Amino acid sequence: MDSKYDEKRLLRYTYVFCLIGFLNLSILHWPKENFDKTAIIMGVVVCALIAYAHFIIRKFFPDGDKYIQTFASILTVIGIVLLYRINPSYAMKQIIWFTVGIIGFIIIVVLLPDLKRFAKYKHFYLICTIVLMALGTFLGQEKHGAKNWITLGGYAFQPSEFGKLCLVAYLASSLRKYKEYKDLIEPAVVVMISLGFMVLQRDLGSALLFFGISVTMLYIATSKFKYVATCFGLFAAGAAISYKLFNHLRIRVAIWRDVWAYANDEGYQVVQAMIAIASGGLFGTGLGQGHPEFVPVNSTDFIFAVLSEEMGGLMSFAVIILYFLLFYRCMRAAVYAEDRFSALVAVGYSSMIATQTLVIIGGVINLIPLTGITLPLISYGGSSMITTFFALGLLQKISEEGRSDE
Repeated sequence: MDSKYDEKRLLRYTYVFCLIGFLNLSILHWPKENFDKTAIIMGVVVCALIAYAHFIIRKFFPDGDKYIQTFASILTVIGIVLLYRINPSYAMKQIIWFTVGIIGFIIIVVLLPDLKRFAKYKHFYLICTIVLMALGTFLGQEKHGAKNWITLGGYAFQPSEFGKLCLVAYLASSLRKYKEYKDLIEPAVVVMISLGFMVLQRDLGSALLFFGISVTMLYIATSKFKYVATCFGLFAAGAAISYKLFNHLRIRVAIWRDVWAYANDEGYQVVQAMIAIASGGLFGTGLGQGHPEFVPVNSTDFIFAVLSEEMGGLMSFAVIILYFLLFYRCMRAAVYAEDRFSALVAVGYSSMIATQTLVIIGGVINLIPLTGITLPLISYGGSSMITTFFALGLLQKISEEGRSDE
């Protein structure tokens, strides 16, 4: 997919897919109920947002990657269609966050100077990382078992969602000057502090996510497997200690080992998700024909189960491929980056999206203990949507600077 024709064809398919999805939703209960015009309007609005972003990027910044924004838009369309199926009010709010994300994406590409200018602000990134990671511990409210939510002005958000952006920037700024192992002491302490805060907040998903980001960036910066092996050893030791200290972690592991023994209490969410996935089969029950109401937390943590039930295993596999393609295009920006800082930022944000996807899908299908994080771009949530598009905007900017235009 390297030609201008292929790019435009993929974009047309995106519009068609979006409009068909919302047309399906508009006639879901017809003729028993009136034709749902709101669904069609939402489909047109989403297509307009995608077209506007693509026009700006391709018209004025033609040298960068042609597919980062398109793949991200396809995943967002899938998410909004599913959210409208679950609860139309969620979809309307998600479109607002999508609009904010797209605007932020464009602003970063259009107005942000060369990214290498920001490499020198290591201590600023350090302070932001520690503050954002600590907020949930001291001021957070518990939600779905994790104490990682802050409410300001009636809006609840997760500080760790923004903290991970700062963590990547800090690690990129710090690791770009790596020469010997002594240069890794400070970054290691910062990562351990961040992981410690996540454990205290019982946000195991974010802890696993930050670990994946850190190890990936460490290996790219040093090319030494012994450092990665050391990190895994320390992480295993920390996990063992946390397992002994925290009851909620022991419960998660017990559910993972034998989910059916906890089917009526702590493991109810995972069991219902697995039943939904199994009932969908390869081709799904059809959009609007499943029972997402039986799946707890179906708009965020378990939206992949809803996708699998109504759109089928083949569609679920297609979504995983889309994430892989998005990851590939993002990592490609790192290869073409002009400086070490930009390359490490690209690696960090690419691994952030990939790790988050693997962790939540693995938890939903009980491949790993459930961690409770969102599926990027598809799950409902303003914090996740904005931070993901912020990261994608920086990745697009890096691809522009490196002229990754193939």
